[in-house]
Amino acid sequence: MEAYKRWVRRNRDYVHSLESLASGLTWLLPERFSHSEIGLEAVTSILGIFTSVNEHILGTTATGPRTGQVAASSSVPYSLYITLLKDLETLVEVVAQQLYGEDMKWNLISITEAAKVLLRLAALRGSGYKMLLHGGENVNDGTDTDNSNANRNESHPHGVSVALRNNPWNLEGRALSALSKFGENARSISGPTWLRTAQHQHAIFDSPIYSKPSLSSFLSEKGLQGGLFFTAEMMLILRPLIYVLMIRRYGSRSWFPWLASLSVDLVGNVLNLYYTFMSQNTNAIHLSKNEKNELKRRKLLWAFYLMRDPFFTKYTRQRLDGAQKLLEPVPVVGFLTEKLVELLIGAQTRYTYMSGS
Repeated sequence: MEAYKRWVRRNRDYVHSLESLASGLTWLLPERFSHSEIGLEAVTSILGIFTSVNEHILGTTATGPRTGQVAASSSVPYSLYITLLKDLETLVEVVAQQLYGEDMKWNLISITEAAKVLLRLAALRGSGYKMLLHGGENVNDGTDTDNSNANRNESHPHGVSVALRNNPWNLEGRALSALSKFGENARSISGPTWLRTAQHQHAIFDSPIYSKPSLSSFLSEKGLQGGLFFTAEMMLILRPLIYVLMIRRYGSRSWFPWLASLSVDLVGNVLNLYYTFMSQNTNAIHLSKNEKNELKRRKLLWAFYLMRDPFFTKYTRQRLDGAQKLLEPVPVVGFLTEKLVELLIGAQTRYTYMSGS
């Protein structure tokens, strides 16, 4: 393993190029959204895991001593566990659907979402109750980074990135690549993940003066604003689990899961707006630039509601079909529109692509 780590660190540009190439090639594989795509999703998930692990290895490079040696990380961050789980969740959905059927697959998806809830709660506690950046995939060190976009583009030059995170194997990223510009803007406002994460996480947690506050001490210190902040973060963490449990109970074509998820998002967003307003007038909670960008990213994720059933079947699908028929006679544009609509319809059939989790 140490030999592999050294090879990755010596050939980081080569590794990123391979990841970029593989990311694009997976979309060209046949029967991408067919009923026999377990093998394709397995390949995508495995390569995604390798990408995440490589990014973690490159991130730990900055933690070595000044002598030039690279120190090994003493512990695996929760952000990496969350990322690896997200790399696997579409494969879990596909396998569950083929083995147990459309209705029973929601049991395994519910377990996956519950595992993410536990990891995000642990990440929230481990951060000292700071805002979760990109669902816990980025460690919130409380600092601002003005060159985040430059670092992201330099580290991950893949062409189909939608930018919901740096990793091209991220499930939301692969789904939203079909949404093109929306996805690019959604991720471009988020900071880079692994290199920045490792540098600041080790700097903070290795410091002898650092101590993580308990929830009671956090709420006591921050008061009402802290309570609103914590409640909003809990809404963010629990919303996907609530959504999938409602689907499991009422079915994906029912309006009840869609409305329940929307309601949780609405309440969380109102709380976000309120404590953001309060943060401008008090010193209880100061929002860093990364945290403000995270709030913007969360608002962009509302576009997923247009792609979730039953709204998609009743409204969005009709608009897409109408646009396709309108542009069909136009050379090149009609062909590209047809492929884009086909890609969107295919991606929409997967819960994990459109969950926003």
